[in-house]
Amino acid sequence: MPKPTQPATAAVSEPGASLIQYPSAFPMKVMGENVDGLVHAVSMIAKAFDPGFDATTIALRPSRGGKYLGITITITATSREQLDELYRTLSTHPMVKVVL
Repeated sequence: MPKPTQPATAAVSEPGASLIQYPSAFPMKVMGENVDGLVHAVSMIAKAFDPGFDATTIALRPSRGGKYLGITITITATSREQLDELYRTLSTHPMVKVVL
């Protein structure tokens, strides 16, 4: 009788283990109303969490009607705690509507 086989993708991992290897480039998308100061505010927050953050790498995408602005930042992630705190800081900023 053949032995049951386990899928080749089965892996044992610790609960709560991160799938991200640190340090790594980590993109985040931030969305808010397209108002003066939004990009600067997001850039300053990114710089606070990643001193090596390069604002020239920011990608902007306005909504079809121009009312909203999508901002993609890429930071150097060094830990899960750093990413969690950056997410909390961005998502609680009054100019920011969504962080992905």
